[in-house]
Amino acid sequence: MSEPHTPHSPDAAIVVARDSNNLVAILEANFPAHGGEFLFLPGGRFEPGETSEQCARRELAEEAGVTATRWRSLGHFAITLGSTARVHLFEAQDLTLGPQSLTETELDFKLSWWPMADAVAAAADGRFLLPAGPLALMLAERDLFHQEAARRITA
Repeated sequence: MSEPHTPHSPDAAIVVARDSNNLVAILEANFPAHGGEFLFLPGGRFEPGETSEQCARRELAEEAGVTATRWRSLGHFAITLGSTARVHLFEAQDLTLGPQSLTETELDFKLSWWPMADAVAAAADGRFLLPAGPLALMLAERDLFHQEAARRITA
């Protein structure tokens, strides 16, 4: 059996930025190679020397113009079986909104705020291009559901 091909590429971070009204930052852009407009969450590849959370913070600020004081890891997963790269998923809360700081290749990114349930439905409907966003949304929604259930039980 031959050894699998394992190219090295930087890890990436993806962020579910959720405000106090359970609205989630969603980006949309046209990806002609994939057939049109798709949704995605703020995120991107690590820069040299960055930790996963530093990357997540930077990407959220650049792509959505958002900073957050509460951060929680939702886990990390291999991007493909043939690569050493991982995607690190985060949830960010206690948000402060500011201006986007998009790069030349990101100028068509459109930011909007969606109810969590609508974002998860869009993920289930295949409106996200990459799988890490839907996974992050579903993990964050699962945890939100458990938190709300626990509050109802103790109330």
